[in-house]
Amino acid sequence: MASLKEIKNRIASIKSTQKITAAMKMVSSAKLHHTQAATERTLAYSAQLSGILHSLLSAEAEMDSPYTVSREVKNVAIVVCSSNTGLCGSFNANVWKALEEVIHSYEKQNVKMQFYPVGKKIAKELENAGYVYNAEFVGLADHLSYAEASKLSTRLQELFVAGEVDKVDLLYHHYKNMVQQILMHPTYLPLSLAEVQEPGTTSGYAVDYILEPSVEQLQQLLFPKMLNLQIYTALLDTTTAEHAARMMAMQTANDNANDLIQDLTLQYNKTRQQAITNELLDIVGGMSK
Repeated sequence: MASLKEIKNRIASIKSTQKITAAMKMVSSAKLHHTQAATERTLAYSAQLSGILHSLLSAEAEMDSPYTVSREVKNVAIVVCSSNTGLCGSFNANVWKALEEVIHSYEKQNVKMQFYPVGKKIAKELENAGYVYNAEFVGLADHLSYAEASKLSTRLQELFVAGEVDKVDLLYHHYKNMVQQILMHPTYLPLSLAEVQEPGTTSGYAVDYILEPSVEQLQQLLFPKMLNLQIYTALLDTTTAEHAARMMAMQTANDNANDLIQDLTLQYNKTRQQAITNELLDIVGGMSK
């Protein structure tokens, strides 16, 4: 049985750790509210843009663009997002598990893969598994901005248009609520506006357009803009999900610490009571002699 001093030291250590987890929870909560608001605004803008473009093309023209060309998939680029740090529960483990399933699926089809990890945790997993990856965008989420996200988007667009890859996949967490972060695996390229536009989303615009300049020029302007926005939205979404996951993990750690402190306090009181009883018995035994 542990001594009274050992139990007191354990209680003090747990309380010290509890202060750290409480502070991390508060920091994650503040970051969550900031990124959640940004994500909601960006998602709303993206939905409206895709709605307008979808209505335009369905009314005026076919989706004739290098970004919409479907080819036999022999080479694929996979953009996979994780966090840069840990202490966020199973957030990163779930990403790696899903990525392994995607990799095995493509390996069975003899499809060559290029990896573009965003986040140090998933990059480390790829490295440990022996996969070669492009490290240029690993730290992208450290200082996330539309301009930086556009650089990744532009690289992917160039690869697809040049025919170096036939498909581009995204793998990231979508923030649904505080306790639910859903793994998403959409196709980024070739572009399909039916998939980009959320079900039930309407643009609110009539389909009788008078276009200046031409439809072709409008497509050349809007397609890259939509693709850039899709990458930026995905990165914002996964950052929001990360903060929510870390906040819940710290809350769980805090609750577990409280339970452990209660158990140790009970053990301490029992041990102390037993020690006092033993001392009394020794005194009574000495007096009887």
